Amino acid sequence: MRLSKKIAEWASSFSYKEISTEEAEELKKRVVDSFAVALAAFHEGPVRVARQLAELTASQQLSATIWGTGRRGFLEQAAFANACAVRYLDFNDTYLSKEALHPSDMIPALLAAAEAADADGKRLLEGMAVAYEIASRLADAFSVRGKGFDHVTYIAIGAAAGVAKVLGLGEEATEHAINIATTIAPALRQTRAGEISMWKACAAANAAKEGLLAALLASLGMTGPSPVFEGKFGFFNVISKEPFDIQFGKPLKVMENSIKNWPVEYHSMSAVEAAIRVRERLGPIRAEEVESVEIKTFTVSYKIIAEDPEKWDPKTRETADHSLPYIVAAALLDGDVWVESFSPQRFLAKDVREVMRRTRVEVDPKYDEVYPKGIPNRVEVKLKDGRSAAEESVYPPGHFMNPLSKEGVERKFWRLLKERVAGGEEFLSLAWSLERLDSVGSLARRLRIF
Repeated sequence: MRLSKKIAEWASSFSYKEISTEEAEELKKRVVDSFAVALAAFHEGPVRVARQLAELTASQQLSATIWGTGRRGFLEQAAFANACAVRYLDFNDTYLSKEALHPSDMIPALLAAAEAADADGKRLLEGMAVAYEIASRLADAFSVRGKGFDHVTYIAIGAAAGVAKVLGLGEEATEHAINIATTIAPALRQTRAGEISMWKACAAANAAKEGLLAALLASLGMTGPSPVFEGKFGFFNVISKEPFDIQFGKPLKVMENSIKNWPVEYHSMSAVEAAIRVRERLGPIRAEEVESVEIKTFTVSYKIIAEDPEKWDPKTRETADHSLPYIVAAALLDGDVWVESFSPQRFLAKDVREVMRRTRVEVDPKYDEVYPKGIPNRVEVKLKDGRSAAEESVYPPGHFMNPLSKEGVERKFWRLLKERVAGGEEFLSLAWSLERLDSVGSLARRLRIF
């Protein structure tokens, strides 16, 4: 059976009744988390640009809410603007496997489609479950990163299938949506190499938008190239260079998905926890007191957030939150890492640069054996007065093996939005009862940024 047909067959037959109470709760956590991190990035440069473009393309026939404004924009552009915001702070959820990705990048496209179709909450949860499942199981099957392609390739395919579910498409139309998305999805990994640009926050948003477009076209009868995986110039022959298969099962993959507790590239999350614990043992640390910092990590972490020279001299926010040496230095000096840690005033500051110069990062082979189930990092600090401390973390707060509770997600929501949002309590009430909403359109319209 063609892989696209297999995916379409499963997606079109999937129903809300197959989502357990625990899985539904995890899906709803990610809706709340996505809005929180998106609206916290409301005034950031690329988010503002994307939102302005969406506001210029409003259409009554095919529109969706631009989060935080109460205004509407053309469906694709609203989805793109909202997804840029979800991703910008590098604070949304993460799935780790052969390929690492951020499934909640797809939520804005799914919610936009649900709003335009006047779908109910159960239909949105179905679409989320399908999108998360397909993108994650593709990530289990093959790493596109090793071939020079970005993980957002799988975001487009998952979004196409999820939007098809939200729109109620049948198996044939769903397969065409997947075929179209898989054809237009491949994106270059250069997005995340060297000095990282604003596009890092937009790449997944663009992929989700393309998945949305693929499903919309398929809903109107557009056919897509087939067989898109097995064909002469299909995915297997051009990208993976080998065939692979995926298997669906329970529990749903959202149960292996992690929510971020700090706004950093996910492989460094445990390094933040370890660094904070070191500081708790040693007390407040000044840069001039530090003799050395040694970080032990795993190969994937090293290649993504420590190998490039730019990661040792970050000049942009996007590079700083992908810099293991900077993130650890900030955690040691400040006792926390939060949104303000990635202002130029902080990542260019003399004290963090001084600590970074005294930092070494090495791969520990035994940590490679733990990844991707765990993300082990060890931080050891030696001070000039002879004191030292070392801490290791494998499953930091928010990791699916150490998940954030509903209350933990709410704490993150309020810490990010503070006093800047109107309608927060009403939004949370709706989000936690999503399966009972007759129309999801009211969800996005509740929140306004002052």
